[in-house]
Parts: sequence; structure tokens; C-alpha cells
Amino acid sequence: MNFLFHMLLSGSDDQILVGNFMGDFVKGPLADRFPERIRQGVALHRRIDSFASRAELFQCSRRRLDPHYGLYRGVLVDLFYDHFLVTGWNDWSEEPLDRYLARTRAIIEGQRAELPDRMQALVPIIFEELLPSYGEVSGIGKALERMSRRVTRSNPLAGGEAELVRHYDGLRDDFRGFMPLVRRFSEEYITTEPAPTKFSIIPPD
Repeated sequence: MNFLFHMLLSGSDDQILVGNFMGDFVKGPLADRFPERIRQGVALHRRIDSFASRAELFQCSRRRLDPHYGLYRGVLVDLFYDHFLVTGWNDWSEEPLDRYLARTRAIIEGQRAELPDRMQALVPIIFEELLPSYGEVSGIGKALERMSRRVTRSNPLAGGEAELVRHYDGLRDDFRGFMPLVRRFSEEYITTEPAPTKFSIIPPD
């Protein structure tokens, strides 16, 4: 769950940030389920995921990883990119990371009623445990272990941080090339797309 990546791509609109933050927890058509700008944030989250699935640099990162991980390679890359975002934060934001996390958490807590029920209890864990730990490979490992337990079927996520160590420089280079592209894509979407009234989920490639 690359929460930080999506949050940073939300621009300056608080409600778009909330929608983008919770995008992985919202399935199916949006219709009128949320306020207009939160709907646009969820739609942006889906567009970003679709953009990544077609982007050569993101796919290059996936191909670097052991085929044993199969479809979970995309999940690993998502989390690895949050790691690189934390470790290189000053390259992408003028606001210090601790201040950014405190500010965005306050925004999200202020819209808690709009979050899916199963996500509401995760907000403290995301901001107090997960995101502050993403700058360390061990933090990524703990996040993958936690995610592995939450997936009902058998999966190879636990221990996947070994792929981050194994391909560290190449993955970091991919991220550095990909980030300006996806940021420009997000900015254009926010400024040009109206909020969706009906929006079917875009399946991953």
C-alpha cells in the first residue's frame, strides 16, 4: 500500500488527498457515494495505478524482481517506491516529512467519517507505524509481513524486502525517472478532469 506516493500526488486539495489516500479500499462504481472532490481523489488514485501499469519504468522495476513473486511484483514495487520517496523526500517536497505527515493526518482525521469502515482503524497504524518506518528496509519488511498476514490466500510477500536489497540501485533509478512523469500526469488530471459521477474501476493490467 503506497499511501505516501498517492498522497503526495494529490496536489493542494484536501478532499482529493482524502480520496486518493483511501483509493485502495474503495471498489466499484463511485456514483454519488462520496462528496464530489473525494470522488475525484478516488478516481485519481485509479488513474495513477493505471498509468503505472502502462509506464515502462514501473514495468522495468517489476521485471527486475524474481518471477516467483508473480502478480505480487507490482505490490512490492509500490512499497519500494514509498521507501525511495521517504529516503529522497527532500527531492520531491519542500515541506519536511514529519510536518507533512502531521498535516495530512489531521486532514484525513477531519474526514474520518468518509473513510471506508475497515480503513478507519488503520489511520493511526499508517501514520504512527508504517509511514515513519518506510525509510528503512526493515520497515518495508515489517509492512510486507503485515500485508502477507492480511491476504487470505497463500502469498510470497513476507520476506520480499530481500528484492529491494538485491536490486536497490536499479529500482531507485527507475523510481527517480518515473516520479516526474507520474507527478505531471497527476497534475494534469487534477486541473483538467471533472469529478466523476459514475466511474467503473480500472482493472490492473
